[in-house]
Amino acid sequence: MRSTTRIRLIEPADAAPIAAHRVRDAEAFQRWEPAQPARYFTSEGQAERIDRLLAGHRTGSVWPGVVLADDQVIGQVTIGGILPQPHLRRASVGYWIGSVAQNQGHAGRAVGLALRLMTGELGVRRAEASTHLENLPSQRVLRRNGFTPYGVAHAAILLDGDWCDSLLWERILED
Repeated sequence: MRSTTRIRLIEPADAAPIAAHRVRDAEAFQRWEPAQPARYFTSEGQAERIDRLLAGHRTGSVWPGVVLADDQVIGQVTIGGILPQPHLRRASVGYWIGSVAQNQGHAGRAVGLALRLMTGELGVRRAEASTHLENLPSQRVLRRNGFTPYGVAHAAILLDGDWCDSLLWERILED
């Protein structure tokens, strides 16, 4: 039976389960994400990060969420860089799913739910995302959610000591 996927606003109590996923999956995510200090992988470090995300949420610049499968935190989905002005109305979406819940459709469903939130509650018209050029699973998630690639950002992110290119994605959302 397929588990239910939901998203909700991140909460301080999510620090421990997020830290547990990040510790377990540190090596797997290393090729896709910048290096982090050791504190990032602790509950305390995640609690500080969550506090910063919620401060951004209060200003309207970010909607930080967790991905839930049957009410268990399995990852995150974040809508960032929110520009709600009538002449812009765009935001970017980022996500990760812990290895214990990967390949079960959660990332695709979480991104779909985030897109609904962007269109409805946040009033976003243009959704953007970026992936490492070799991150084919993440690219499949975006394609399945109607994103199309539109360019390459050269030397866009420092990963493991090397400046890497990112594939840029977009989707125009319906009003």
